[in-house]
Amino acid sequence: MKNIVILISGRGSNMESIVRAARDEQWPARIAAVISNKADAKGLEFAAAHGIATAVVPNKEFASREAFDAALQETVDRYAPDLVVLAGFMRILTPAFVDHYAGRLLNIHPSLLPKFPGLHTHQQALDAGENEHGATVHFVTAQLDHGPVLGQVRVPVLPDDTEDTLAARVLVEEHKLYPRAVRQCVEGRVRIEDGIVHINE
Repeated sequence: MKNIVILISGRGSNMESIVRAARDEQWPARIAAVISNKADAKGLEFAAAHGIATAVVPNKEFASREAFDAALQETVDRYAPDLVVLAGFMRILTPAFVDHYAGRLLNIHPSLLPKFPGLHTHQQALDAGENEHGATVHFVTAQLDHGPVLGQVRVPVLPDDTEDTLAARVLVEEHKLYPRAVRQCVEGRVRIEDGIVHINE
């Protein structure tokens, strides 16, 4: 049985989709903990209601990113994670933290990487006149919003789309993509060779 630790900063809707999929599809894994850098993150309530251990490591209590990441790493490691999943975790992680979980640290980003790293991706796509947009699940490396791509989902950009309508449609697809990618990892079907992800069907 694999252990999954999920990191959130807010409502954690992608976390919810992973929790539900793991339960409904009977993955060979358990959500060992949900950890947030914010004590008022709504996702903590959902996790606790589903019998999942929760913890808070408030980043504002630390003088540096390095100190925060060291404390976060210590907390995460208490749950012996086979996979650490970032689900709306709004922190840029230090290279030391990323290296510690190399090959087992996942993120979902709301764009078709390598297009539009960073924030405000939906508005970036609209401003660029894109005809499609989407989301990417990737392994985390020290370079922001880069790393080997595990999966993508594409969503058409409609003529009357706003940032909010486009974001909402992408999020619906994220809730399908992320659980599928996490399941592939916990089932041992994913390997990385020369920076390329290979998936055994």
